[in-house]
Amino acid sequence: MSKSKKFILWFDELGIEDVPIVGGKNASLGEMYRNLTKRGVKIPNGFAVTAYAYNYSLEKAGIGSEIKKILNGLDKSKKNLAEIGDKARKTILKSELPKELKDEIVNAYKKLCRQYGQNTDVAVRSSATAEDLPSASFAGQQETYLNIRGEHALMEATKKCFASLFTNRANSYRVDKHFSHFKVALSVGVQKMVRSDKACSGVMFSIDTETGFKDAVLINGAYGLGENVVQGSVNPDQFYIFKPTLKKGYKSIISKKLGSKKIKMVYSEHGAKHTTENVEVQYEDRLRFVLNDGEILKLAKWACIIEDYYSKKAGKFKPMDMEWAKDGVTNELFIVQARPETVQSQKNFNVLEE
Repeated sequence: MSKSKKFILWFDELGIEDVPIVGGKNASLGEMYRNLTKRGVKIPNGFAVTAYAYNYSLEKAGIGSEIKKILNGLDKSKKNLAEIGDKARKTILKSELPKELKDEIVNAYKKLCRQYGQNTDVAVRSSATAEDLPSASFAGQQETYLNIRGEHALMEATKKCFASLFTNRANSYRVDKHFSHFKVALSVGVQKMVRSDKACSGVMFSIDTETGFKDAVLINGAYGLGENVVQGSVNPDQFYIFKPTLKKGYKSIISKKLGSKKIKMVYSEHGAKHTTENVEVQYEDRLRFVLNDGEILKLAKWACIIEDYYSKKAGKFKPMDMEWAKDGVTNELFIVQARPETVQSQKNFNVLEE
């Protein structure tokens, strides 16, 4: 059976050329898992529920044409944006996933549980097949669900990811970019969670995001799960590392800036509805950096490995935007996501704007 007709593909079966099948996020995870783990970059294992599975389940439930009809009612002024989005999402959430798809997801989850321990906790992330085209970034428009455990919760999270292809923000963006709602499909990434709720996590760029300076790695980090840093709801610690001397073996941290880190996202004990919650960070912890120098340098080295790998593959300089996490149980660092940086790298540096 060809890749494009499978419901489930594991990270070690995926590469960057599989964006049409599993979206940008999953294709990139597969590419790194296959090629960079042997270079020392740690990536938690997982699998993708494919875009084919998404299209198949809409067709099997007989709701594809219904969703088309709903979205064709979205007027250009977007006055009815919320109402249309709500209708489209509810149509998917009310439908039932086909039995044959459910069976494959359950079998894949069981295999992951055998690798990491019974009833393992996973992150369930949306990966749209049109993510991060050279002219547009669709990243962050769809949903992510953290600390998902058990088969039933995984099915629900998968369906919610499918429905999140039609968030108001995503619908609006596609209208603005003159991009068809139906040329995009959704894949779902199911990845072992890193217990950063007991440690810290954040984002990392292989370029300075303010100035576009190419020789720096910028790391932002805060306590707990990474969503707060990604969404900008916490003021993180900030670390700058100089790449040229780092590559020569020097400990080249240029600057460290303490963030206020007032809240952290942790696993919630309040049952299935809320799998995570924000709690206050103790005052003395706020005064400490979330990473030590060894960890900062290790992440920066990984950023260089990832950037060099993707640049070589693309045949041109390709700065990267990554998400990292530290496991508070094992004290190991992991990369949980990487995509091309789409702001500074798209700028024309021959133009000065005022």
